[in-house]
Amino acid sequence: MERVVGIESRGFILGAAVAERLGAGFIPIRKPGKLPAGAIRESYALEYGTDALEIHLDAIKKGERVLIVDDVLATGGTAAAAAKLVSDLEGDLVGLVFLIELTFLSGRAKLPGRAVHSVLQY
Repeated sequence: MERVVGIESRGFILGAAVAERLGAGFIPIRKPGKLPAGAIRESYALEYGTDALEIHLDAIKKGERVLIVDDVLATGGTAAAAAKLVSDLEGDLVGLVFLIELTFLSGRAKLPGRAVHSVLQY
């Protein structure tokens, strides 16, 4: 694993710890306008509107193996947007890992064909 992506903001805590343990680089995915350099953006639907995430343009090199880490998988919109950003930068997304999965919200359905793991399911 070359890179671990953490989604703002609790994903930073978990993702940084996982990256350190794996000896991988850590990459933050943030809300719009918070990254200091050039970034790409992916918008996604929420139950009550839309939101977006950004990643630095140079965060991932083509073919780098990437793991996405976040605290909760709920409806899957945030995770799907993060996965799209990794794909747009031509990273090799090996999987998505969550501390908690709210199974009744069917978030996995927005991540077809992706390796998804959660520690706790409710």
